[in-house]
Amino acid sequence: MAIFRDFINLWKKEDLLSQAWNQSYEMLVLSHDIFQQAVTYLHEGENIETLKALKKRDKEINEFQRVVRRKVLTHYSIDHNTTDIADGLILINMVVDIERIGDYCKNILDLAINHPSSMNIGDASDDLNIVEDEVKLRFQKTLEALDTQDADIAVSLMEGYREQMTGKSDDIVNAVLRGELEIGGHATTTAVTLYVRYLKRIGAHLKNISTTLINPFDSIGYKE
Repeated sequence: MAIFRDFINLWKKEDLLSQAWNQSYEMLVLSHDIFQQAVTYLHEGENIETLKALKKRDKEINEFQRVVRRKVLTHYSIDHNTTDIADGLILINMVVDIERIGDYCKNILDLAINHPSSMNIGDASDDLNIVEDEVKLRFQKTLEALDTQDADIAVSLMEGYREQMTGKSDDIVNAVLRGELEIGGHATTTAVTLYVRYLKRIGAHLKNISTTLINPFDSIGYKE
């Protein structure tokens, strides 16, 4: 739990590293907002201009990433104390995961933009609904874990990950490849296959983020 204690100490500071941590959290909140809207628009449909405007918000995530990098670098440039070097490395690692989540949210928006109509995929597959609901829940829980610095929540997010996320996502893709699953024509089937893969990758990056609270730096992203 050493990493967890380090983050509590970091949260209480007022230096550049603490600012970088706070902005990393804001970056994840923004990603969550974009994700929620992207999923809603994919299901219900929205005009192209609204979808394109939401896609452009990814630039805000990219700017957050650059700001965090600069602050971490500046912190170590002016403070040569290396006792908190793991904190800086973790932050750099975390913002990469958050930036990748933003990219996958853009991919979901691309599906909504390019599909000829709203994708009524709610009843397409029980497994798809499970994966989607699981990612929504994990996003909320990851934010809660980081906000409250709750290592127990982070541990709970590791449970059932393979069964609820990767296993069911793979089942859908493999069923499509075997010709056992088709959803409303070729275009929608292709879109659903891509969508479930995007959800799987978002879930994987959320897992990486949650493990920053419980794992040493070299084991971030892995079950420890």
